[in-house]
Amino acid sequence: MPATGASIGTPGRRNEDRFAIGPDWAFVLDGATAPSGVDSGCVHDVVWLVRRLGGALAELLTISDDPLADLLAEAIDRVRAAHADTCDLNNPNSPSSTATLLRRGEGTEYLVLADSPLVLDVGGEVRAVVDDRIDHLPSRTLDAVTELRNSDGGFWVASTKPEAAHQAVTGTLPPFRRAALLTDGASRLVDHFALTDWRGLLDLLEEEGPATLLAQVRQAESTNPPPARAKPHDDATALFWLPAPHPSH
Repeated sequence: MPATGASIGTPGRRNEDRFAIGPDWAFVLDGATAPSGVDSGCVHDVVWLVRRLGGALAELLTISDDPLADLLAEAIDRVRAAHADTCDLNNPNSPSSTATLLRRGEGTEYLVLADSPLVLDVGGEVRAVVDDRIDHLPSRTLDAVTELRNSDGGFWVASTKPEAAHQAVTGTLPPFRRAALLTDGASRLVDHFALTDWRGLLDLLEEEGPATLLAQVRQAESTNPPPARAKPHDDATALFWLPAPHPSH
């Protein structure tokens, strides 16, 4: 079964998520919506950033076997070059995105940067790979988050600093049986609303598909208290990958 994905935007807004699927790789991106009135120093919006970053990542993953962190760093550098002449790339509030990448070969290579979880079923064990540094900031005021973004002791996102890619959560595992790449708008069914667990989420994706998961997220948002420190509704993207056995096995 090839990988499949679905994405829905926040009602009344453009969808700032993006995903792509290749023959042996997949990724999801979740653009960060800037608070109203914040000067990003950039003439482009978040949708522009995730489209550019997604295009660069898809090309690099297609042509290169370099480590995922190196490819993400190169993709960030390409996006940086695309607007270096028009925008203030030193502004810490420049448009940014999470990045979750998965590549399958002899084993499983993954990268998770910021709060878009990866869920893997490896040998019957379900595990979530999460970069939760933003949940442990000493302060969540606008000024504090600005200061802590893409800095040691803070949290890292894909924006204007290629070195952020090498701060991601990365690793290798044996080949996976099932995988889900999620933006936090989709993962909230588990980590905010607690309506299932990670294994149940994989089961739902396998049996019903990503669109059903996202429909259940929207229903939960309409019938439950909003998640703490999160928007009542959010862009939501889910990608499910159930690969055929690798030829070498």
